[in-house]
Amino acid sequence: MEIQDTDHVELYVGDARAAAAQLCAQYGLRVYGQGGPETGLTGQRSVLLGQRDIRILLTSGLSGGHRASRYVAQHGDGVAIVAFGCADARAAFAEAVAAGATPIEQPRTVSHGGSTVVIAEVSGFGDVTHRLVQRDRTDPQFLPGLIDMPAGVTGPAAGDLLHEIDHAAVCLPAGELERTVAYYERVFGFAMIFQEYIEVGEQGMQSKVVQSPSGGVTFTLIQPDISRRAGQIDDFLAWHEGAGVQHLALSTHDIVGAVRALGERGVEFAQTPGSYYDMLAARLGETDVPVEDLRPLGILVDRDHWGQMYQIFAKSTHIRRTYFNELIDRHGARTFGTSNIPALYAAKERELAAVRDTTASERTVL
Repeated sequence: MEIQDTDHVELYVGDARAAAAQLCAQYGLRVYGQGGPETGLTGQRSVLLGQRDIRILLTSGLSGGHRASRYVAQHGDGVAIVAFGCADARAAFAEAVAAGATPIEQPRTVSHGGSTVVIAEVSGFGDVTHRLVQRDRTDPQFLPGLIDMPAGVTGPAAGDLLHEIDHAAVCLPAGELERTVAYYERVFGFAMIFQEYIEVGEQGMQSKVVQSPSGGVTFTLIQPDISRRAGQIDDFLAWHEGAGVQHLALSTHDIVGAVRALGERGVEFAQTPGSYYDMLAARLGETDVPVEDLRPLGILVDRDHWGQMYQIFAKSTHIRRTYFNELIDRHGARTFGTSNIPALYAAKERELAAVRDTTASERTVL
């Protein structure tokens, strides 16, 4: 099975057009196309967003029985499909099902105006599924005939700061981590490339990273340690009602410029205490990006055997405080260091603690 990359992600949302407007205004994504009943997308409204190699499809159901409507009713807005680009979608589907994946949608061909795409769908984790996509990489059409795309809309634009989907972080209930890793190894040929036990105060969580042989698809899988105090992963699982994508990491080649630009557009980022930067030189030595540029923005830095990486979490705007985005800038690093993930989750815990305190105060007033 030759999985090439993350072809796109599809989020099921309550209002696709409103969600698209927010992502365009704050992250600089652009509307590449739209579809609905008039284009053959029965019972749904979809908006395709993009920038560089990023493709995000936002879909809303037009009736309560549509799968997007059912997903949103249970989980809220969130990632429902992670699509894998592959050389042969029909063969990949057959291999995946033979290896134990549940078939969701049989392979089918969508074509229009000389463009052809083959798609199929199989099970993933929780209610998230995987679409297998075979396409001509030189053809900009996304789902020909189903998503209406104006000519020339996908070209790069001045000011583009985001490049591709680097990885997806997935929260799993306790006890499901090992079998989920085994599932991706057996069904899709992924390999585990990194693992870590993360401690944030009295909380604990186990993390394992699986990646396709091409390096184009990466999942950070996380489960809570239920022998420790309940924390943010437990919160996600409760509020999301089961396993799901906690965040998508979007890559940039200029994280300082990206954080500044997105901050000016209204994106709020998790804060990092000054003590983190006071100890940075002793821990990592010289950094590619000057510490005086990182400190005021709260950007974290770590390294692996191959180089450095810079990361930051955006604060969640989700009504359930579940899904959010991350920015990542890799300076040669291929995996994840041993310090950033605890620091990232410590920052997220501070954010959620503030939300809990605010909620408690509101209840007292009421």
